[in-house]
This record gives sequence, structure tokens and C-alpha cells, in this order.
Amino acid sequence: MELNDEITIPGDRETVLANLTNTEILQRCIPGCEELVKTNNTDYAAKVVLKIGPVKAKFSGTVTLDASEAPDKLRLSGAGDGGLAGFAKGGADVELISEGTDTLLKYTAKAETGGKIAQLGARLIDSTARKLSKAFFAEFEKVMRGDNA
Repeated sequence: MELNDEITIPGDRETVLANLTNTEILQRCIPGCEELVKTNNTDYAAKVVLKIGPVKAKFSGTVTLDASEAPDKLRLSGAGDGGLAGFAKGGADVELISEGTDTLLKYTAKAETGGKIAQLGARLIDSTARKLSKAFFAEFEKVMRGDNA
């Protein structure tokens, strides 16, 4: 499965980048994220609860952030184990483009699932992935606008 989208985020590129790599902000924005701990300069340990169709699972996993091309680009990759529900792994390439006082954020994300989750069918998984992605960026946009509600 592959997702592509773009969103205009209020704030200059450096501020957007700083917030995209801030552990507290990421935890707030990731749907179902119960815990996000930075384990070194590039890696995070995460616990996320997700419901995909009739399957609800708690995933434990790792996320790696490659900011070697920052502030222009970021690369994220991760994998999570949901026990009996299965696994998920994937990544995203993010591009940040300055547009005056705003930043255009473009991303391409790929994901793969296995186990019980994969048996739910590609249409349901794709739909859920799109909803989760939109929820993340909607919350991130709120953070960047200073809306703490």
C-alpha cells in the first residue's frame, strides 16, 4: 500500500522540522500512541493501540528517523508487532518546501501488514491508513497553529 498527500502547515520550514522531530508533539499527533520514547539520536520506541475493522491491537515497535537531508527531507521507517493481531511495517519520505511563512509538507508512505490484520483486506487497511494519516496531520496542524485544545 502506498499513500501520497500534501498539506500546508503554518510556520517556517525549520519550525515545522523541529516540531516533527519533537517526541512530545509526535506522541500527541500519532493516533493511538500511548508511549513514545527517544532511545538515541535517530530511534524511538513506541506503543500504539489501533483498531482496524474488528481487530484492535496494541503494537510495540521502533521508529527510525533519518534527518540527514534536513531541513529539505526526512525519512521515517518503523516496524511494530501486534501479537496475535499480526505486524505492521513501513516508512515515509517527507519533503518540506518553504512557502513564505508556511511550509508545504509532501509525503509518500508505504506500509505492509501481516497476520490477522492482513486478512482484513487491502481496501479496509488502505482506508484505515488514510484516516490515520489525515488524523496525524490534522493534529500536527493544530499544534503548529497553537491550538492546545
